[in-house]
Amino acid sequence: MKDKIIQQIQDKTAVIGVVGLGYVGLPLMLRFVEAGFHVFGFDIDKNKIYQLNQGKSYIKHINQESIFQALKTGKFEATWDLTRAREADVLVMCVPTPLGNHHEPDLSFVINTINSLAPNLRTGQLVSLESTTYPGTTEEEIRPRIEKQGFNIGEDIFLVYSAEREDPGNKNFSTQTIPKVVGGSTKSCLEVGVSLYETIINKVFPVSSTKVAEMTKLLENIYRAVNISLVNELKIITDRMGIDIWEAIEAAATKPFGFTAFYPGPGLGGHCIPIDPFYLAWKAKEYGIYSHFIELAGEINVKMPDWVIGKLVEALNNQGKALKNSKILVLGIAYKKNIDDTRESPAAELMEILHQKGAIVSYSDPFVPVFPKKRDYYFDLKSVEITTDSLSQMDCVLLVTDHDHFDYDSIQKNSLLIVDTRGRYRHKNFANVVKA
Repeated sequence: MKDKIIQQIQDKTAVIGVVGLGYVGLPLMLRFVEAGFHVFGFDIDKNKIYQLNQGKSYIKHINQESIFQALKTGKFEATWDLTRAREADVLVMCVPTPLGNHHEPDLSFVINTINSLAPNLRTGQLVSLESTTYPGTTEEEIRPRIEKQGFNIGEDIFLVYSAEREDPGNKNFSTQTIPKVVGGSTKSCLEVGVSLYETIINKVFPVSSTKVAEMTKLLENIYRAVNISLVNELKIITDRMGIDIWEAIEAAATKPFGFTAFYPGPGLGGHCIPIDPFYLAWKAKEYGIYSHFIELAGEINVKMPDWVIGKLVEALNNQGKALKNSKILVLGIAYKKNIDDTRESPAAELMEILHQKGAIVSYSDPFVPVFPKKRDYYFDLKSVEITTDSLSQMDCVLLVTDHDHFDYDSIQKNSLLIVDTRGRYRHKNFANVVKA
């Protein structure tokens, strides 16, 4: 069975099913089509399925032409019908793994997906989980549900974990050029998983188990989260000392060894960095370990929006204004610049705090024309066009996401007050700009 599926993969006759067509699944699907595979794209969002089958893209950095070309090959079809999973030789799960209300892992998307797939599995398939999660998820949640169908892992069906490593909007790296870490439930599973990813990824790095692969993903993002929390805390300290943290970082970055520059902000965004520390901290408790350091880093980053609001209130007070009934324009609501991804963006938390405190909130983001519905936040708002007139009517512009699209000179000249959380105005002191 193992040799058969490896041969199917190598000669590109294997049919690939990508489950979850978001920021991870959609580019992965396109890469498989580009490599010559026939691909099914599965998603429960019927609007996504309709758009894809019409050759349209719903993600900014994935151009429409790439979708159209995939359809043109005749090797791609999008569907919400998971019973067709039986037609695929490979099933790759790319579904969300958010946090619950108390910062606990929410595996509902993963569990619901494998529960839906399980009755439609057959012998000879490879199942790969790419969703970011805690060590043990593949073996504790995915494997038992497959075995419950009567399959022997490593003989009848092959199971691997290989976390996504997407960086939306980064033009220096693509799905193909970012190395892929793969861990298998068994040695045979690993062989099959490596053979799959070697057909679409330039470099594949096998590890000894799915747990190691899961831990690798958490390590990568916790490393970033901890260092960002450090520099965020330093921002608070240096602000009190009258020191420009951005200038200090630029100076420290001149050291050619032993230092990697991380930059402060209004809080963490994106699907991984704000979430991963809590996934590991939660799992560590099962082993009787309390990861104080990791949890502290998460707490610091979570509290950054409150600190930013404090700076904004202080800035308004210095102009003789109260926050209540002040008109606040939030500039940029994506979690990082030049993309349309708002997952876990600190902008939503900042807007919620401002709204609760009585401010009149609006936003401008060229990539997010309508505020998206979220589990915890919703504003019936559309992006405001930035004009001289619209800026002059605002009591404060809160710069949250520094898209290159914005005309920062014009914004500075026509705004009464700017609170800059991204250091966009760090190279010059302006009377109407407060760094936060």
